[in-house]
Amino acid sequence: MLRLGPGSIAIWQWIALVVALVAGYIVGRIVAAVLGRLGRAMTRRTDTSLDDQLLDRLQGPLRALMTIAAFRSLLPLVQLHAEAGGVTRALLLAALGGVLVWGALRAVDIFVTRLTAASWAIARPTSRALVSLLGRIAKVLVVVIAGIGFLGALGLPIASLLAGLGIGGIALAFGAQKTVENLFGAVALGVDQPLREGDFVLIEGDVLGTVESVGLRSTRVRTLDRTVVTLPNGKLADMKIETFAPRDRCRLAATIGLVYSTTAVQLRDVLVGVERVLRAHPSIWPDDVVVRFVKFGDSSLDIEIMAWFQTRDWSQFRTWRQDVLIAIMDVVETAGSSFAFPTRTLHVTGSHAA
Repeated sequence: MLRLGPGSIAIWQWIALVVALVAGYIVGRIVAAVLGRLGRAMTRRTDTSLDDQLLDRLQGPLRALMTIAAFRSLLPLVQLHAEAGGVTRALLLAALGGVLVWGALRAVDIFVTRLTAASWAIARPTSRALVSLLGRIAKVLVVVIAGIGFLGALGLPIASLLAGLGIGGIALAFGAQKTVENLFGAVALGVDQPLREGDFVLIEGDVLGTVESVGLRSTRVRTLDRTVVTLPNGKLADMKIETFAPRDRCRLAATIGLVYSTTAVQLRDVLVGVERVLRAHPSIWPDDVVVRFVKFGDSSLDIEIMAWFQTRDWSQFRTWRQDVLIAIMDVVETAGSSFAFPTRTLHVTGSHAA
């Protein structure tokens, strides 16, 4: 048992290392179970379920951490020589770093799951995709930082490595400038929510249609002609976007012109009759109904009509608008007037020679 084995370590020491590892594993599981019970007793007193999920998902990393701690506490009993002890402690430090990375990755998963299950994320499918993307980016950052720390622990020149990564990152940024721009545009659209899938939108006064999909690179809009317009997210985030989905009412705006032969009495009858038609409609917003004689036009007496229907359904609005406009025609006919059309009168004068 005293003979030297691999690494100039005695046979009994190798056996002691194995026993210490097994004992550390057992002790680690026991301690982790006790800490888990204590933690659950504390998390039951809180209203949020986030701490419960964290406790459940971090049980594996916690057991590994307790195993490392127990093994490290038993290591002096093995009486390793300086070189073997240094290597063992370095391996334990690397294992500790791996456990911390493992726990950080699981924590990222928990937060991503919580965010994607939130009510605002369920109502915004684009936001769920962005949250998943940000979760993957966070995982990559955790692994990269851990990798740089591991290489630094091995004695490699971290400054040179970071400088190289910086130069490579700049080259990558120039090469993928548009891709990065569109990616950040997608994040901006997901956070600000100027449009969502299924919304009817007008973009820059040019593109009118329904949003079919909001991707990580581009957004697709189905126009009224049934064509699809694809807009890069980087540019779309800077455009003027008018969304019709959030509106709570649809506006009726019209100007009608009566012939100049209309008398003042007839004009008053038309004004009263049109306002009566509007206010009698069950879906008209009663707080603001405008029916006013506004001006003497070039060929007509102009009346401004403005009202709001309490509906978000554009098809329903068009049907109600048609009914109201026909009723306004009846009012004009009943008053004895008629609608004007553009006319021009030419007066010709002449002189006769003496």
